[in-house]
Amino acid sequence: MTSQYRIVASIEARMTSSRLPGKVLMEAGGKPLLQILVERLTKSRFIHDIVVATTVNAQDDPIIALAERLGVKSFRGSELNVLERVCGAAKSVNAEVLVEITGDCPLIDVGLVDGVIEAFLAHYPEHRYFSNTGTEISMPWGFDAQAFLAQDLYDINDNTPDKEDQEHVSYRFYRKESGDKYKPFHIKYTGELNRPELRVTLDYREDYELIKAAYEALYPHNPDFTAVDVIRWLDQNHVVRDAAIRVREEREK
Repeated sequence: MTSQYRIVASIEARMTSSRLPGKVLMEAGGKPLLQILVERLTKSRFIHDIVVATTVNAQDDPIIALAERLGVKSFRGSELNVLERVCGAAKSVNAEVLVEITGDCPLIDVGLVDGVIEAFLAHYPEHRYFSNTGTEISMPWGFDAQAFLAQDLYDINDNTPDKEDQEHVSYRFYRKESGDKYKPFHIKYTGELNRPELRVTLDYREDYELIKAAYEALYPHNPDFTAVDVIRWLDQNHVVRDAAIRVREEREK
């Protein structure tokens, strides 16, 4: 399947996370987690460019430096208005289709990302928002990808977005107030991928320890390991897995 669109992946990343400051530059296997994420996204069959969307804060200078070292684009914008920042990043690289990724997903499975893009290419404009996440997530947390027309996001940003829109970027696409305007298309996984109780997303120190251990166990044997490989590793290392599940449940109470 070929694309008539210029497809760009944006990565939201900053150093000032309240839960785990500096998390995107913590290391696994001797590499910053943000570098691992970028390297995995470069394997996509569809993505033409990657842009790291960070903030104007001086604390985020190391993120810009890493992007330059890796040879990927970067953009600096508002820390609090993430919607505006991501729009600026998309415009800076002339994106037509935007694939939204967060820095919280360093072990992203590029095959799942490409699946979201393929859904866009097959079903747009009947549907205008595509994701493998959302309220009915069927996979482990941490492999999230969303795809939509960049112009749709610009239009949202230009039409009085509220605080929720500004903070969560793509929220307008699936919030109840939008009705059927965007007709969200949510991919639901079956089989081994259907493990929504698992967590491979980077929010807390315990998440980092899990992600680091998984990467360092899997990468040397298969640099292109998949989400299923991570799930199998978690099941084999159930003490680590169960500890991460407990952390998530406790934090969400």
